Amino acid sequence: MIFGEFPLAECEGLLLAHSLRLPDGIFRKGRRLTSADSLALAAAGHATVHGARLAAGDLDEDAAAAAIAALLVGPGIVARAAHAGRCNLHSTQRGLVSVDATIIDRINRIDEAVTVATLAPLAAVRAGAVVATVKIIPLAVSRELIERCAAQAGQGAALGLLPYEQKRAALIVTEQSGDPAKNYATAVTSSRRRVEELGSHLGLVQRCAHRREAVALALRESLEAGCDLVMIAGATVPKDRADTVPAAIVAAGGEIIHFGMPVEPGNMLLLARIGAVPVVILPGCARSRRTNGLDWVLQRLLAGLPMGRAEIMAMGVGGLIRSPAEADEDEQATTPEPRHVPVGRRVAALVLAAGSSKRMGGINKLLQPVDGIAMVRRAVNAALASRCSPVLVVTGADADAVEACLGGLDVQFAHNPDHETGMASSLRRGLAALPADADAAVVLLADMPRIDGGHVDRLLASFDPQQPKIVAPVREGRRGNPILWPREFFAEMMAVEGDVGARALLQRHASRVEAVSFDDDAIFADVDTPAALEARGPK
Repeated sequence: MIFGEFPLAECEGLLLAHSLRLPDGIFRKGRRLTSADSLALAAAGHATVHGARLAAGDLDEDAAAAAIAALLVGPGIVARAAHAGRCNLHSTQRGLVSVDATIIDRINRIDEAVTVATLAPLAAVRAGAVVATVKIIPLAVSRELIERCAAQAGQGAALGLLPYEQKRAALIVTEQSGDPAKNYATAVTSSRRRVEELGSHLGLVQRCAHRREAVALALRESLEAGCDLVMIAGATVPKDRADTVPAAIVAAGGEIIHFGMPVEPGNMLLLARIGAVPVVILPGCARSRRTNGLDWVLQRLLAGLPMGRAEIMAMGVGGLIRSPAEADEDEQATTPEPRHVPVGRRVAALVLAAGSSKRMGGINKLLQPVDGIAMVRRAVNAALASRCSPVLVVTGADADAVEACLGGLDVQFAHNPDHETGMASSLRRGLAALPADADAAVVLLADMPRIDGGHVDRLLASFDPQQPKIVAPVREGRRGNPILWPREFFAEMMAVEGDVGARALLQRHASRVEAVSFDDDAIFADVDTPAALEARGPK
């Protein structure tokens, strides 16, 4: 490339070095001048211009920036069109940016003509965010320089995106006598925002006393409901591994991974695991929306990165976080913020819990424990852990006791005084009580104790509101429960009579049934007799 000041007679094909304002407009930097441009410049009083003439094998700044950007692209990263010697690279979805700093440093050391700037490693980004920018300093560079950059980039991707996995999260809020009501509301609202902004789902929220045995039971309920991430907002922040909530985790079969972190705010976070499920005791600052150590831990857990003692202890450099207050800070919340439901995909859960358990010898089977958790509570927890919203429970026999058993859970109730006539009457009551904007409903039977949120979410994943079908679980050719019903079938379901549910509708609309294959027997396992209840031992 030859750079200098050129007379207008030699300007054709020249790359303009600086923008020039003319009476009829602006000639921008980098413009490749034509003979007509030379006439316009002369008419505006210019005799010479500063610019660059490309030699054989040179690339102009845009082509060079695009070529360098192409060397850096990895999974989840795309380069957009270069302009003015700059090419930006963008994320394709939410996640954490992975950066091979060695490659970036090597390229930046090759020549002052090429610069690459990136976000910090493991920066959290939304879809479409700029994660890196390539800037060519002069108007053009040699192809040989691009080849040297390619050699330093090697075969690996310098940039990538670690997308967030979708988790079913549970929140346990422990309470002591005299706690302000807003504590619960702010814990739920801030936790739900954090989880859902990362693409996961917080559905199961439990309130319990700040006692070891109560927290341990809530943990078991969360795991049995199919939750694969558990957060605990304690009435008090633990001061020791032997304190109430950490002791409850151990009592529930878990282990403490690390207590405390070199991040402020967020010092008092505790990370534990029960099996493969991470359990996080939230620091007090988690009630605020401001960035704190909890955000870093959740982001990395959901991005599938290792998260243990070593990873937490390595967060100290840069761990002093100073973030501004949010405009709608959560500390004054008085009621929990409702869960977010994507427009056009609102699927309600309808839990039928009205039966009188005639074959159970005088006891209500739904109130009986299976592995320490009442059967009806198991079914409702599964619905809450899924992406269904809202969750509506149809009661009948022992309605007060059933409602009391579900105390503290975010559910709605519809009572069926005609429950003795059979399941169809409960189905009618429940469907009539669903919100008008529900696109579909998953009908769950409360006497199926092995159904969890994962089963329900697999049905939802197969539901297309643009081409709605009945979605049913199947194993080895045999159909089970629960079943997802699009709204268009509600009227026919409301006309069903007796104690057979909507079985006849499945036969009538066989061509509209989408079968989802399952590999376990939970979709068949119901409880109708004392012997069946006795058989429902640990999984």
